Amino acid sequence: MLAGIDTHKDTLAVAVIDLAGRSVLVTELANTEAGFDALEELVKEHSVARVGIEGSGNYGRGAAIRLVLVGGLEVVEVPPSLTARERSGRPGAGKTDPGDAVAIARLTARETGLPPVRLAVGQAADLRALADYRAQLVAERTALASRTHAELHGLLPGYQDRVPRLTAPTFIAAATDLLAGDTSVRATLTRRRLVRLAELTAEIQEVHGLITDAVQQVKTGLTDLYGLGPVSAATILGEVADIRRYRSRHAFAAANGTAPIPASSGRTSRHRLNRSGNRQLNRVLYTMAITQIRADTEGRAYYLRKRAEGKTGREALRCLKRRLSDVVYRTLHEDLATTAPPVMTG
Repeated sequence: MLAGIDTHKDTLAVAVIDLAGRSVLVTELANTEAGFDALEELVKEHSVARVGIEGSGNYGRGAAIRLVLVGGLEVVEVPPSLTARERSGRPGAGKTDPGDAVAIARLTARETGLPPVRLAVGQAADLRALADYRAQLVAERTALASRTHAELHGLLPGYQDRVPRLTAPTFIAAATDLLAGDTSVRATLTRRRLVRLAELTAEIQEVHGLITDAVQQVKTGLTDLYGLGPVSAATILGEVADIRRYRSRHAFAAANGTAPIPASSGRTSRHRLNRSGNRQLNRVLYTMAITQIRADTEGRAYYLRKRAEGKTGREALRCLKRRLSDVVYRTLHEDLATTAPPVMTG
């Protein structure tokens, strides 16, 4: 038997299917310790050999940990994008939690390359938490800076000559000076926004220092790669958890969305952008590729060779991202060979 679990804050939709994909049981359990007890009994009662969970790193983390601790049970992670595609193959059925659980179970049965659930502990969990927190701060600052720029433009047309951006303390201070003496409500509120921007900028710098220190303790070769700084390295280590979750470099590329998707037709042979996979990892690899293209690096030479072969700029960039995925995969395995792995899976 196989099972699929669609996780939510309060509930777990659970489906058990047979090897032919027919539903044997569809039920809903509480996302609590009592619900985990019932889930453990359910998988034992139905002799479930493999369980797929959507959201094992978020609302499904507790259930995933419990199932891993059961032992003798393969617990894999099912990406939401796969579930959505599976659901779209049932026109007219609509979206329901039980239906998603059945879709996840069928994907678990059919997709043999799904990675084991990511149960990062210790350093990996800390790195992921730090990277996520910094990303939230940066997103908040970006939104607030955009609103503040709009207000400054209304209050002080032409201000941008002295304040081109609001992500540095000197420019924030310059914007504050420009508003000196203006007692209007809009100016007062804009000054409040500038104070908050200064606070966010200071906190981002502080968290960056924490990330740098944490990455140094891991002693990874990722930071030796051109285009990967401490924050990018922390994102990779936190998202991957344990590179042994991926059976090959191709599986890793599929998981991070750098493996291109065939889109050939007739005499035309081409590939298109893969929008699935872990988007955090994909973004890091994109930034790494852009950084290498802008400098005299092996990555730039590879990119130019692909352009010379007739590929467009976007196609050549995708090729480089795929190549860099292999480099990261190899580096993480080298880390394992030289030191104890910084993470564990359940």
